[in-house]
Order: sequence, then structure tokens, then C-alpha cells
Amino acid sequence: MSTVLALRALGLGDALTGVPALRGLRRRWPDAELVLAASPAVGGWLRSLGVVDRVHPATGLDPLGWPGAPPDVAVNLHGRGPQSHLLLAALRPGDLLAFDCPEAGVTGPRWLPEEHEVDRWIRLVHSAGGSCSADDLRLATSTPRAGHVLLHPGAAARSRRWPVERWVELASVLASWGRTVVVTGTATEQCLCRAVAATGAENRCGRDDLASLSDLVASATLVVCGDTGVAHLATAHATPSVLLFGPVAPALWGPRTDPHLHRVLWEPHPADPAGDPHGDAPDPRLLRITVGRVLDAAESLLEAAALSRPRAPAS
Repeated sequence: MSTVLALRALGLGDALTGVPALRGLRRRWPDAELVLAASPAVGGWLRSLGVVDRVHPATGLDPLGWPGAPPDVAVNLHGRGPQSHLLLAALRPGDLLAFDCPEAGVTGPRWLPEEHEVDRWIRLVHSAGGSCSADDLRLATSTPRAGHVLLHPGAAARSRRWPVERWVELASVLASWGRTVVVTGTATEQCLCRAVAATGAENRCGRDDLASLSDLVASATLVVCGDTGVAHLATAHATPSVLLFGPVAPALWGPRTDPHLHRVLWEPHPADPAGDPHGDAPDPRLLRITVGRVLDAAESLLEAAALSRPRAPAS
């Protein structure tokens, strides 16, 4: 059996934006074993969903330590190169699919800096004859809607974290509306989640693996979060969401399907400095988003969700 190795050793949100490309690789080489070089947690979850056949443990741009024969095709879904290109080229694959990078001696499609992250990798796979689209972002689920509103106040960098006091106010108002609020976060975000959950919300911080987090998002009536992996889970499960963007523009990382289900809040000013997605201070574009705006967006989506429910049969 031939082997197609795809490199995307990044976080949850990055992995989810790469799902359409992975599905396109499957269609392009249907008889090959599709291997994803990624973290065991993220990769293993995608394997359990049938997106890939096998996971090769990988972290960032660390050497891959690939065993056995070279892969028949290596695909760089990780970056523009040259480091990631050279990492795969070192395996001596039969073919290397990647964006054009003279520094690495690789020819391919041109990298477009202002392209949406989902579309970028779709275009790369299209260049090899693979078929995929943004509709391939969707993940199948049998989880019914449970009615809760999920708040995910954390983010990997402070520049993408809305102030905690605003999350607390948001949770308090949602509770006053009679909504069941569930707070999620990583194990390192205990203090943040505890503060938000003090409003009476259920605190699930650090308690869920990717599969159970995915189910929580799939069963929610509404998700409110920043530019994080949870936002991409909401897209994948067609769960209505209010997304707080800054410093990166939603044109690059926002939802690519079901625009009627998502309210993207983004407050840029012409004089703003370039955004740093890994910055140590909250981005000014994010700070301009008020609690009132988030509540207005949430109320609109909750009303729409109520109206879209099947009408109960007459008694």
C-alpha cells in the first residue's frame, strides 16, 4: 500500500481548518494510507473520526523520525517553508506537495498571504487534482442539542483574550435570561474559568478531552468564544456562535460555512498597529468589543434558534 504523509503539527483550530484538505487528499489517493504528522491528541481524535488512517507523532518543526520506507507522497499542510518543506524533503518522499519556495528548492502554487486559512490548503490540494471544499469542514455528530450556552473565555495568547470581567458580566446576564451556562477551558486556565463560573455556571475547565469537548460544542445552543479552536468546532458542528476577533482578521480565520449561524465581532481602526496573534497584551480591536454588542448578537442567535425548532405537535 502506498503512503501519503501530511504534516500539520499544530493546535486544534489549525487542525480543523486543514480537514477539507485532508479529505481532498483522501479522494486524490483513495487507495493510499493517509498518515497525519501531528500531536497525538489532535491527530488521534481526527483518526477516530475517520479523517485520517494513522497518526505519526509530531511537534511543530521538530525532526519527524519517520520509520521505514519514505512516503510515496509528502504534503506540507503546515506552512509556507522553508523549514517545514525541508523537514519533509529530508524523508526523501516520492513526491512533495507544497507551496512554492525557492529557498527549499520546491516548486508549487504561489503562497497568498491574504488568503483564508481554509481556502489556502484547499487550493494546494486542488493543484494536485484533489477534490475538496469548505463544506468538508463539517464533522458528523449524533449529539442532540442540550440547550446550554457554552462560554470559552481562554485563548493561547493574551492578545486573543477578552477581559475576564467582561466574561463574568456576560455569564451573569445569560444566567439572568434563564440560560444554562457551561464554561470550558484548558487545565492551565483554571483561574480564568473559575472566575466566570462563580456566576453559577457549570465549570468544565480541564475536564474534557477533545472528543467530549467536541460533543459539548455540538450539543450547545450557542457558543461564545474568541479566535480559538472552539470557534472552529462550532463551525464544524453548525453550532451558532458569537466570535470575538482580534488581533487577526476574520477574513483570514473566521467561519467559512453557514454565515447565518455565526456573528463575527471585529472592531478594526485604520490607525491600528499590525496584530500579533501571539502577543502578551489584549489587542485593541478585541478590547473595543463591548459586552452589550456580544449580548445583542447572542440574543439574536438564540431567538433564531428558538424559531427554527420544529413546532410541537398539537395536543
